[in-house]
Amino acid sequence: MRKKDREIKDTKELEEILQKADVCRIAFAVDVMPYIVSMNFGYAWKDNLILYFHCAKEGKKLELMKRNNMVCFEMDVDHELVQSENACDWGMKYRSIVGLGVLESVTDEEDKKKGLNCIMEHYGFAGKKAYNEKALNLTEVLRLTTIEFTGKKKT
Repeated sequence: MRKKDREIKDTKELEEILQKADVCRIAFAVDVMPYIVSMNFGYAWKDNLILYFHCAKEGKKLELMKRNNMVCFEMDVDHELVQSENACDWGMKYRSIVGLGVLESVTDEEDKKKGLNCIMEHYGFAGKKAYNEKALNLTEVLRLTTIEFTGKKKT
């Protein structure tokens, strides 16, 4: 990171960003054409940060993942426009996480439920987590195992 004074190293602050983020953007690179998609997500963070997503069983992101499952991800929170008398002094306050990882489909039913549970908990669901078998079979659960990530803030 070029501006080291903006780097977030504190794991509590990084987890706060994860908790506050509404969506995570996943960027794919295949051939010379990039592709980015915003997705709802959940996460588990013990030794390594794992992100979970859900989607339909077919679509562009799954096709791209099959061709290259190395992805970049990004999430950001706490946006605040900073205005000034001078145009060049305008800016934006924010906190973000950007990283790299490996994206894969989750095939084991218990692991799929674990991923869906993480997503449900992220958005505040505290009830009994029971999944209809038909819906579970129609749902693709993706797991992004992070390789590296950094936090950044501009205050």
